[in-house]
Amino acid sequence: MSGVPSGRVHNLINIAAYSVLAGAVLVASRQDILSITPSQALYFTLAFAVGTFLLSPDLDLAEGKVDSKRHWGVLGVLWVPYGMLFSHRGLSHTWLVGPLTRLAYLAALLALIVGLLRYVAPSVTVPAIPQPISVKVVAPLIAGYYLSQWLHLIADGVRPDHGMRRGLKKLRRR
Repeated sequence: MSGVPSGRVHNLINIAAYSVLAGAVLVASRQDILSITPSQALYFTLAFAVGTFLLSPDLDLAEGKVDSKRHWGVLGVLWVPYGMLFSHRGLSHTWLVGPLTRLAYLAALLALIVGLLRYVAPSVTVPAIPQPISVKVVAPLIAGYYLSQWLHLIADGVRPDHGMRRGLKKLRRR
């Protein structure tokens, strides 16, 4: 599509939106309207950056030249199967499930790597995820990641009901 921004433009849109949001949060917290801890700001920022630069919705084009795939360096090849699994602007470009597809794919890759590592080198210890995970950690991570994804979809002109409309069209055809 000719009206769809390039990866570079998507990144610039996200950086600009993040800058405005960070400024607004800073002003609101200085006026005691909002209370954000430095840790929460860091979690949000990290998740937003990962969602913008490493896990963009355009990884469904990973068999081609995609900024997010390039940001992975030599590990970018790991996203080629994802691009084969998901058609561009399909399920991977939905507002709720789309971002989860990339997280699930990444989790599957990590599980495969950990499984292979445990098989090849059983004496190597793999760091565990600390339990329990606090909402004060999870909420900013989810918010940062999903906001980065939604800005991408908005720039692509994908409406929030995109996945639902496609699903309803398929049901009507049957």
